[in-house]
Amino acid sequence: MKNIGIVSYNINCNFTNYGSALQSWALNTVVGRMGYRPVLVDYCPDVLKEADPLNPFKKMWDKDAESRRMCELTMPAIRENYAKFEKFYTERFNRTAKKYTPANFNDIVADEKLDGFVCGSDTIFCVDEFGIDDGYYANYPCMKGNAVAYAASFGDSHFTDETYKLLNERLQNFKAIGLRENQWVPYVRDQVKVPVKKVLDPTLLLRREDYDQLAISPKKSEPYLLLYARRYNPKMEQYAINLAKREGLKVVEISLRATNAEKGHEMRYDAGVEEFLGLVRDAKFVVTNSFHGMIMSVHYQRPFVVFSREQCDRKIEEVLALFGLGDRLMVAGDEGIESAVDYLGVQKRVENARMESMGFLRRGL
Repeated sequence: MKNIGIVSYNINCNFTNYGSALQSWALNTVVGRMGYRPVLVDYCPDVLKEADPLNPFKKMWDKDAESRRMCELTMPAIRENYAKFEKFYTERFNRTAKKYTPANFNDIVADEKLDGFVCGSDTIFCVDEFGIDDGYYANYPCMKGNAVAYAASFGDSHFTDETYKLLNERLQNFKAIGLRENQWVPYVRDQVKVPVKKVLDPTLLLRREDYDQLAISPKKSEPYLLLYARRYNPKMEQYAINLAKREGLKVVEISLRATNAEKGHEMRYDAGVEEFLGLVRDAKFVVTNSFHGMIMSVHYQRPFVVFSREQCDRKIEEVLALFGLGDRLMVAGDEGIESAVDYLGVQKRVENARMESMGFLRRGL
């Protein structure tokens, strides 16, 4: 059985990033079902070596004093959450025994007996976040010509003439390139002679029953609305409050707005991956601005809306188009939505795309 190393930025960016953890778990599961032994590479590029999930203030998107205060108040939950994520990455994967960095990455083939690599998914190609990293672009000698990019994303990258030149060189390292969004597919196809295709996010390669293996149901007796905010949005918060009041639901919230407990919200920033899945599955309604929060709502066929979020709109809009649920995207919070979702139709749409993406990955491996 061949050993395939999965390289992404999950382990060293696990600041309550359920999507990063779940896309890695899904990719790990799919690669295993294809007859390979997946190995989650504990890789830390230089750009992340100073990152510390237990001291998140440097990496916060919102730099204002109020957001910092909310983060400080949430620190007990952040510490609990971090421990659960570490347990998830350790117990749910074949994780490398040691951490790899640019200084020792080429040792990994001998250490782990790897036969190939999958780089993906998420924004590993985003030059604004990570530069053009050798691990994410398969540029270490042991990776060149021996790696597939799957559902890699450029995010909102801003390239210069110099970084475009470097990008074009690094793209030659792959034997197949699957991109998560449409925007860059034509450009990448023009640069390489290997297969290039828009593919599904790994979390869409699996089905609900796969996530049920992980999900832990919350111990709740009263019906609730789940509010999951990757970034604070007062319009989204008010929409959730109004909807919960109208429907007679409690608000369970995963966000850094610690003082919302004073509004009667049950704050669950401490929730691990398994608990997050259970919270989505059992919710009466989900309000979120998370890409993967939206995907899990669809897997569990929950009524949901997803709010616009800076740097995420393109990927959200593309997946909503795949689902046929473009009306579920909110900006102001007063947009109208259909009363019910035809989830049978959604499943048919996803199944067709799933078969194509699985075939691409299988051929690449």
